[in-house]
Amino acid sequence: MEYLTTIEMSQIWGISSRRIAVLCGQGRISGAVKKGKTWLIPCGSKKPEDARRNHRKRGAVRC
Repeated sequence: MEYLTTIEMSQIWGISSRRIAVLCGQGRISGAVKKGKTWLIPCGSKKPEDARRNHRKRGAVRC
């Protein structure tokens, strides 16, 4: 299996390498392993959804 660093994934996903390291630390990127100080991420990993985004439909009534 081929792994990429946080810097390489940041160029692919368009987010900072620090943000990717935080996501790895939270366990939100499956298959990521820490080797020393560096996170290694499997090549085919998908970018996790942003948990801050509201995925409810607009106009939905809160109860």
